[in-house]
Amino acid sequence: MTRLEKAAADNGFDHELEREGDWLRFGSSHAPLEVWLSANDEGHPPAGLSRVDVARALGEYGELVTAPMPPGAQAVRGVKDVAELHRLLRRAYQLARALPDELLHAFEKKTHLLPRNTETERLVVQRVGQELFRAGLLEYWEGRCAITGLAVPELLRASHIKPWADCDTDAERLDVFNGLLLAPHVDAAFDRGFIGVEEDGAVVVSGQLPPEAQQTLGLAAPLRVKALAARHRLYLPWHRTKVFKK
Repeated sequence: MTRLEKAAADNGFDHELEREGDWLRFGSSHAPLEVWLSANDEGHPPAGLSRVDVARALGEYGELVTAPMPPGAQAVRGVKDVAELHRLLRRAYQLARALPDELLHAFEKKTHLLPRNTETERLVVQRVGQELFRAGLLEYWEGRCAITGLAVPELLRASHIKPWADCDTDAERLDVFNGLLLAPHVDAAFDRGFIGVEEDGAVVVSGQLPPEAQQTLGLAAPLRVKALAARHRLYLPWHRTKVFKK
């Protein structure tokens, strides 16, 4: 197995597909994404990706390049070395499993035969959706609180920006960008409107939260949502208008 084949297999791309010229091509059993790795450059291998949304969301994981793309690829990102390639492939795998509309598709598949006639039945369906939503946020935020960086998944909460009950569609409810993965105390403060998030990711604290409480909760120092995406900004104004205590 070459270093490129190992990088693919170690990061979720467990199907080696038909080679295309100088490009090794891989798929995944668990993520809707294909990747291409250049066999001509194992030192600084570019990675082709079959989804533009994943390529753009990779952020600091490599950089978009204008290198010739293999047939079927929608974007190519370059990396400095094989170690960075591992990180890029792992992040691409996570994003492919979480970005819209993957959670919605999984939800529809799991619930299409479930009845929704009674309140109890509807709660069962909702619980399925909330479990999928949490799993998606854990993937998207890489198991870390979006604000504090706390990396204990068992403690983290999947916090809707626009709550489940207030969403107009299942697509909104299952949109990974309609959520933040938060430490328990930050989730409680966000849910109760004691903190909000500005367009640039800055966390704002309500004047209704006493200064001593801000200190105790670790909210007095400037905080920021890490890796805020443009699609989060579709939901944040709703929270600032409807929930945040001015």
